[in-house]
Amino acid sequence: MHIDILTLFPEMMEGVFQSSILKKAQEKNKFTYNLVNFRDYTMNKHRKVDDYPYGGGAGMVLTPQPVFDAVNACLEDKATDPRIVLLCPQGERYTQQKAEELAEEEHLVFICGHYEGYDERIRTGLATDEISIGDYVLTGGELGAMVIVDSVVRLLPDVLGNESSAAEDSFSTGLLEHPHYTRPAMFRNMPVPDVLLSGDHAKIAKWRKTESLNRTLERRPDLLENYPFTEEEKQILDELNQNKAKE
Repeated sequence: MHIDILTLFPEMMEGVFQSSILKKAQEKNKFTYNLVNFRDYTMNKHRKVDDYPYGGGAGMVLTPQPVFDAVNACLEDKATDPRIVLLCPQGERYTQQKAEELAEEEHLVFICGHYEGYDERIRTGLATDEISIGDYVLTGGELGAMVIVDSVVRLLPDVLGNESSAAEDSFSTGLLEHPHYTRPAMFRNMPVPDVLLSGDHAKIAKWRKTESLNRTLERRPDLLENYPFTEEEKQILDELNQNKAKE
């Protein structure tokens, strides 16, 4: 995978790309990246990339010319058909399913905005996707782009040490993940559940499934509305609901 990120503040990105899993993924040649300061592409003699909005109003708006030219430069000599992602509070809310979708791509381009917003022609003439990482507003798209890149790259083959790790993450299965424990078996009078020490893999799997459903029911019941329950899961959920009714 190759990733281009258009930003006015490329220095914000370097620490993230040179740390942790993203750094290891590059060392394994799983992805490459390019930080593009689209100010370098402006034709304005003062190197401006923003202007006042037509019709008046507060704030400044990113002009289309430098963004279009920067994206065109990213596509030169490439045979790929990239997904061009506009980071925008009006975009679709980011999910694990979207991360899995983007992880199938060869080439991603992220456009990080600043100021009051984008000229609408950037949205209609360039972007294939508009994404928001949450219902709040940031000063720019850089943090959102870093969140998405991290969540996508970790899904690439052989990036994580354990291939089952990503598949079992919260949201990947449609449920929140079950609790985890490690040594010691007793810590400050807080024990590890006996079932996890039993060595009975069937019982452990049942416990994890029950805890995953219970945690989802308590914390994110909205995730259960369209979840495709198995017969076993329906039975577990019925038991959980019955127990809650008795409390």
